[in-house]
Amino acid sequence: MNLLYVFSLMGVAVFAVSGALAAGRKKLDVFGVVVVAVVTALGGGTLRDLLLDRNPIFWIGDTHYLLVASATGLLTVLYVRHHPLPYRMLLYADGLGLAFFTISGTRIAEASGVSPGVCMLMGCMTGVVGGIVRDVLTAEVPLLLRDREIYATASLAGAGIYLLLVRGGGVSIQAASVVGMAVVVLLRFASINGKLRMPAVKIKHP
Repeated sequence: MNLLYVFSLMGVAVFAVSGALAAGRKKLDVFGVVVVAVVTALGGGTLRDLLLDRNPIFWIGDTHYLLVASATGLLTVLYVRHHPLPYRMLLYADGLGLAFFTISGTRIAEASGVSPGVCMLMGCMTGVVGGIVRDVLTAEVPLLLRDREIYATASLAGAGIYLLLVRGGGVSIQAASVVGMAVVVLLRFASINGKLRMPAVKIKHP
């Protein structure tokens, strides 16, 4: 089992947890919670594969992804019924999923032979799209658009560091992957804890 596959499965699991927690907060039924969990976990990678023309789409070619997303969503529902988790746990789960998916998406795009800029965009898309769909389905403002949140910026930074280390620094793919994920996690968690925000754009009106 290679490292990329492990990262992808971990990303699916963690994003499924965040989707289940978000749906549970809206008091959806069990089926609704699992649906939101699965869509959150698989949405970003699905769009990436469609844009890169990868066939079959990753969760169709390997149903382990669908199984992990469904089972994780269901287990999360069963757990939180008896052990409620604070909202911050949803944000942390989302941040971890963002890190795993950013690097796995970047590596998949890199293997497809696209340019470094496109690799970064595909990594970011893999990381953020599932969360956007989750927030839309649960009637929340997407994290991507919340007040000065560092979200997509963290993803792009992690993807950029990974590519810089691999292509320019001679660092192994495994080590660069870990560093790239750490960058995403550190930036995202710092934003969650209110210690880091994007600068506001101020436009003076005449």
